[in-house]
Amino acid sequence: MYQADETRYDKMQYHRCGNSGLKLPEVSLGMWHNFGSNADYDNMKNMCMTAFDAGITHFDLANNYGPVYGAAEENFGRILKDVMKPYRDELVISTKAGFDMWPGPYGNWGSKKYLVASLDQSLKRMGLEYVDIFYHHRPDPKTPLEETMLALDGIVKSGKALYVGISNYNKEQTKQAMEILRELRTPFIINQRNYSLFERDIETDGLKHFAAGNGCGIIAFCPLAQGLLTDKYLHGIPEDSRIRKDGRFLQESAVTPERITQIRMLNEIAKGRGQSLAQMALSWILRDGEVTSVLIGASKPSQILENVKIVGNTKFTKEELDAIEEACR
Repeated sequence: MYQADETRYDKMQYHRCGNSGLKLPEVSLGMWHNFGSNADYDNMKNMCMTAFDAGITHFDLANNYGPVYGAAEENFGRILKDVMKPYRDELVISTKAGFDMWPGPYGNWGSKKYLVASLDQSLKRMGLEYVDIFYHHRPDPKTPLEETMLALDGIVKSGKALYVGISNYNKEQTKQAMEILRELRTPFIINQRNYSLFERDIETDGLKHFAAGNGCGIIAFCPLAQGLLTDKYLHGIPEDSRIRKDGRFLQESAVTPERITQIRMLNEIAKGRGQSLAQMALSWILRDGEVTSVLIGASKPSQILENVKIVGNTKFTKEELDAIEEACR
């Protein structure tokens, strides 16, 4: 019988999510990869227990995480039932809908019909009565934003989610969504966006500062740029890399000689901080307090333990920040 580590909350720092009462851990665990139907159940279960014992209380999913679609939620539901159900009130569980999920005109994008049906399916797969955060996964250019936001509001009022969020919305889209949800008094608390040393869109479009100044949390996904910001590619492309195993999200064309040079320069800066490149890349995202949490993926428990070593080590000197910017040019 699993007994959680009684010291788990001493190992993590937690940040208030926007202006809400909800706090998220500095490091959250995402299930985009490695929790599908082709993954080993015992390893998945051990990763979740390792994360929770390290103070990670937030587990992030989506309806179509797999493969196959829905598999990550089903596997997490099994893990909850087997070992983590007694700790449900200590967990923040989030899921999303917005990408392709089932055939026909009602299984994609942002209609009320799709969002409500998808969340009902997600709850059934995970064996839950509610999720803590329900996200619209991407903007829908053809559905009125008011319909999508009213659907999120209705989902909270139905008791099937405590808070709502958005993902992949830029600054202007976030501003528009926020105006609607504030008028409805919906507990909108977070935007999930791609952010890393190599992906700065939330800085250039102004979202990062806008969210921080307007009571909206930010959680960063792909903080390691699909593995580029690790020591894996310092000497080329290894055979066990994601590029070789699954080229859907990171292609060989991304690993240019110029990129390898940047990675090596960043690795030297990390060494000077007493961190691995991955640890420094995660710390950098949290450096100024404008990002609430960084969302990690993992294929084994040891990676989670390495990543949570950033807790308490997210401050940078001006010299370090300048060197990082020079390396990333």
